[in-house]
Amino acid sequence: MESMGHPEIYPLVLTTQTQEIFNCRIDEDVTDEKPYKLIKKEDILADFKNRAAVSDFHPVKKIIQEYPGDELLVVHDKDFRYGLNFYLIGTEEGKENYLNHAEVPEEQEEHKEYIPEDLYIYKPPISKPWVSLGSEKEIDEESVKESAKQITYMISRKRSEFGAPVKFSDQNASRVKDSYVECTAYSDKNFIVKQLEKDVGMQVVPKIKDTSTQTRWTYPKNATTQYYPREFSEEEKEIFGQSKPLIDFLNNASISVEIALQQNEIMNTFIDDWKCLAEEEGTFGDKTDIHLKEYQSFTDLHNLTEKMVTCVSWHPTIYGLIAVSVAVRLSFEDRVHFSGKLLLQPSLILFWSFSDPIHPQLMLESPDDIFCFKFCPSDPNIIAGGCINGQIVLWDITAHADRIENIKTGGSRSKKVTLKPMFLLEPDSNKEVMYIRHCAVSSIENGHKKVITDIHWLPDTFEINRMGSVFENRNGICCQLVTCSADCTICFWDIRPQKALEKPVEKKKEESIEIPFDVPSTFLHLDLSWKPLTKIRLSKGDTSLDHCPTKVSLSEDNLLYKAQDKVSAQSKAMKAGEMNLYQSLEGGLGNNLKPIEDFCTKFFVGTEEGGVIYTDWKMERDPETGRLMAKKPVNLYTIHDGAVHTVQRSPFYKDIILTIGGWNLAIWKEGVPVSSISYYFEREVKHLEYVEQRKKIREQEKKEMDLELEKKKTKTYQKSKEQMEAELRDDYDSYLELEKNTLINLGLIKMPERMSFMDL
Repeated sequence: MESMGHPEIYPLVLTTQTQEIFNCRIDEDVTDEKPYKLIKKEDILADFKNRAAVSDFHPVKKIIQEYPGDELLVVHDKDFRYGLNFYLIGTEEGKENYLNHAEVPEEQEEHKEYIPEDLYIYKPPISKPWVSLGSEKEIDEESVKESAKQITYMISRKRSEFGAPVKFSDQNASRVKDSYVECTAYSDKNFIVKQLEKDVGMQVVPKIKDTSTQTRWTYPKNATTQYYPREFSEEEKEIFGQSKPLIDFLNNASISVEIALQQNEIMNTFIDDWKCLAEEEGTFGDKTDIHLKEYQSFTDLHNLTEKMVTCVSWHPTIYGLIAVSVAVRLSFEDRVHFSGKLLLQPSLILFWSFSDPIHPQLMLESPDDIFCFKFCPSDPNIIAGGCINGQIVLWDITAHADRIENIKTGGSRSKKVTLKPMFLLEPDSNKEVMYIRHCAVSSIENGHKKVITDIHWLPDTFEINRMGSVFENRNGICCQLVTCSADCTICFWDIRPQKALEKPVEKKKEESIEIPFDVPSTFLHLDLSWKPLTKIRLSKGDTSLDHCPTKVSLSEDNLLYKAQDKVSAQSKAMKAGEMNLYQSLEGGLGNNLKPIEDFCTKFFVGTEEGGVIYTDWKMERDPETGRLMAKKPVNLYTIHDGAVHTVQRSPFYKDIILTIGGWNLAIWKEGVPVSSISYYFEREVKHLEYVEQRKKIREQEKKEMDLELEKKKTKTYQKSKEQMEAELRDDYDSYLELEKNTLINLGLIKMPERMSFMDL
């Protein structure tokens, strides 16, 4: 740590937070005229207790503890002479020499000719022209160059073929030609080599002999035969017609025949009942399986070529308006290769109206492709989105709200809300593209390092601090967000300034930056300097790897948007001239907020490995290092066989959560543990006891049934043939009576007044 040649000098790095604590801020407390600061030893020791290893003075902790004096001298190293922005003088003699040297007037310093021998004077190197000695030719000859052109193949198959069943069957060798299976040869003009030898595998098979007799089967054909029927003579007909057996047979069979004929008239007896039970199952993806039909499609002929939809969301207050984010459809390697060209293409969120499916209503520009976005529950004109590069983007479309706002139908009493058709509102500028630039973008150095997979607004009922503690929301509007990313972190963000808004200080003309006229100044204080309030990393515990979150679900996700009358009241107040709520935000988190007790700070997280984590966002300090770190996950379940792409809470039951990933879905109930082992064993023990009890009950019931059968051993009563025919005749007469009454009531037949039913 000691500087070479100056053993009493110890270089240090003092961050902005440390400079504010010890009042040694650069260009304010420490200037060119007075580049040093005396700091009390007891203040530094107190900082060791508060921040432990996080303190910037921790590298020289031993030097400070053994320092004999009460004040230590810290000097601002503006020119980085010793490598860092500050250095500490660790001896009283060095401090006195520096202070005495600093008090010498400038005139005397100019006449000084003494220069320390150990003072290092930096001399920049002088560039010289490069002289070629032939090494580049040797490198070019030894370098490996690809001679063949790379070919890219894309192999795909229909989704219906995924998981198709495979059936195997046995085959008798005796049924196959020549007792073995082979791929028969065919003549190929490309090969003219004759095969002189051939290897054939044989096996012993039973002898089979086919014989036939009286038939020579050549080919099937149709054949007909004509003959005369055999008939009775007139005398035989007269004798059989007067015979008593024939008359009795006709009298007995006539009723059954009439009933059968009547049933044939009522219903079709030849219908296949099994086919009527269910329709024939078609193949997957067949036209008969289509139950959802396309209602409307939206197509932008200029900005949607070769792009994919990454997120879709309905506008929370305007019916018939939908927002869609699009991204370039490229792999990671291609995206890196074409990164320079992608900057020239606009990354957009398009607003579509059902009144115009060809021209977007609004287009929100983004510095990179958006993969998730959400409307603000307090003000739908505020939109937050997550980029593929890990940045968060904020838009304010308040100035363009008239272009998409709702109007009531004029002249009618109906309260139905309709959307203004764009071809009626602005016929001249209907096809004009409306691009809206973003208000602010987060700092790329301090945010996520990879694509943001999910983003949510925290409800306006609470807010959290850096420790994850919950307090009452002071502003009454949504001011915080939560995001998760593929870099294995979950971040909480606050859109308010870190300090209270002060009166703007007049800057010099050289320092003033002109803001474009089309960019709102709502979140100007966040642009390129927005840092997360707190960051959570989901550790796997034993290994050094972390869980990769894809989707999150907070405990109050269902309390999304305010009532329609409240939103409309806010919009009317804004039109009346009042300031927008998000343009008058106070400072960040304060100490006078009222904490909320018994608040559930646990939430669900879906991971890229298919796991579902139930964890807590509250932070705790590591007892060894004193740093803030996330708690261990409460529960971890690996249910899905693919990345979880949906974690959604039920809008009707707050404790029911749906997760979808891979080829399956799962429904969870918050607060109930899944299929623990102890509960499983207890349930199985109860099941065995129940089975034993049922065996005893069934044995007792069987004994009682046997006793009843022995008591009821009597001859079964069988009806005679005459009684069965009489009952059948009575049933048929009652059916004829019902048929006659039905026809009379329908007016198909009329019954004469003096004609009885028997006469009819």
